[in-house]
Formats: sequence, structure tokens, C-alpha cells
Amino acid sequence: MTVVANIIVGGLVLGALYAIIALGYTMVYGIIELINFAHGDVFAFGAFIAIPVGNRLVNQNSFTVPVATSIIAIGVLIIFAALACAILGVVIERVAYRPLRNAPRLAPLITAIGVSLILENALSQIFGGQSIYFPVLLTTSNYSFLGTSISNVQIIVVVVAVAMMLALDLFVNRTRLGKAMRAVAQDREAASMMGINVDFIISLTFFIGSALAGAGAIIYGMDIQSIGYSSGFTLGLFAFTAAVLGGIGNIRGAMLGGLAIGLIQTWVDQLNGGTAWYDVATFVVLVLVLVFRPAGFLGTNTPEKV
Repeated sequence: MTVVANIIVGGLVLGALYAIIALGYTMVYGIIELINFAHGDVFAFGAFIAIPVGNRLVNQNSFTVPVATSIIAIGVLIIFAALACAILGVVIERVAYRPLRNAPRLAPLITAIGVSLILENALSQIFGGQSIYFPVLLTTSNYSFLGTSISNVQIIVVVVAVAMMLALDLFVNRTRLGKAMRAVAQDREAASMMGINVDFIISLTFFIGSALAGAGAIIYGMDIQSIGYSSGFTLGLFAFTAAVLGGIGNIRGAMLGGLAIGLIQTWVDQLNGGTAWYDVATFVVLVLVLVFRPAGFLGTNTPEKV
């Protein structure tokens, strides 16, 4: 029972983080069919720029952080990182992707890889090649759950992640702008003929997806407590895998895929006693699922847009 509880707790926390990042991949792909490889590095950017702000908000020489200070600090950092990443995402779309929107598909794909490498190396040059500790925003407390231990930080990670995912799902499916996003995803030309500003909707997609990455970077930092310049690439790779596993282009599929990857990796960790087989297990499952269901868990086979 303890092992099962460890897998559930660890898998939900890790899967929630993957799901938040996967949402950015799946939103962009659903709208313009572009795999935005720079998305993971936008996530890392959000964590890095939040560190000095967090150090100013919370006294790092104190062993305990007052509850009021923690709430303010977490809220401020989430808003700050979300806005900074959202702006960066819109700039990337405007400068790197929009001019290539009608180009052969290989051109924007290579550009996305190039933007990822630019961001990753820029972070390395600015913040150094070593991992940086994330500020302690909340005094850790542990609780017993089915024979295992779960911390208040892990609870906050899951609750915030689920809240953001549900809010995005409601936005896309229940609001006027969300309806416009779905229309552009289905047929850009028809949406434009109906009076929808396609350029604005695409920029909005990058804005929201990148904002989620920035917010996710804060709860990631709270849980893992450190960030490296290459962390975005690693997390982005697993998050992209989660998006494909769940059905890329499907928001709920990205959530499901993220949770599935998190549970698989935690299960392997419990069996093997380490993370050495993470990659093998993750991609074996991905290959098996795609062999029998090429569109992923919740994806649908649709004809390519022209």
C-alpha cells in the first residue's frame, strides 16, 4: 500500500507539472500545426527571472516563512512569471514564426529548434551553467497519506495545476475568444472570412500557452527547488511526449498524457530505485500507444490542413 501511495502522490505531482507545459505544445499545434520546441525554454526563462524577485519577497535567512508572506510571494511570482513568459511567447511568435506561416513546414520546424537553442544558450550565458536554487516560498509541512508522506508544497502544486488546467478548458470551450480559437484551429481561412482576426487569435494562443508555462515554472521551483539552463529542454521533451500521448491538439488529452507520463516515471522510479530508466519506459509506452492508436488517447484522425 505504501508503494502504491508513493506512486500516486509522486505521479500526480510530476504529471501535473508535465501537463501544464504540455498544454502550451498542444494549443500551438492545434492552431497552426507547429511544434514549438522553444516552449520548454520559455518555461525555464520564467523560473530564472522569478528567482531574484522571490529572493526579495522572502527572507532566505529565516527558517520559517509566515503564511501571509508565502501567499503574497507565490501570487506575485506566478503573475510576474506568467506575464513575462507570455510577452516572450508573443514576441517569439511575431518575430520567428509569423513570417514563416505559409512557408514549407520544415522551415518553421527548424526555426523553432533554433529559437530553443538561442534561449537555452542565452540562459546559460546570463545565469551560468550551474543549477540555481529557487527561493523557499513556503515552510514545508508533511502529512500522512495512505502510509506515505505528502507535503503542503506538493498539495499546492497539484491544486494550482488542476485549477489552471480547468480554467483553460473552460476558457477554450465556454468563452467567445475560446470559440474563435477553435474556429481558427479548424479552418483559418473560413474563420478569417467570418470576421475573426486570425493573427490576434494566434498571438493570444502563444500568450496563454506561455503564461501557463511561466506559472508552471513557479510551482516547479517550489517543488524541485532548483533550476538549470537545460531544465526547460528536458521538461519540454517529456511534456511534448505527454501532449503526443494524450493526442496533440487536444487540451484534455494533454492533461491526461501529462498525468500518464508522471505516473509511469514514478512507478519506474519505485521499481528500479532511481531515474535511470525514465527515458526508456516513457518512450516505450509512447511507441506502444502510437502503434495501436496513432492519434493518442483522446486525439482524432483528421485530414491534414492545406
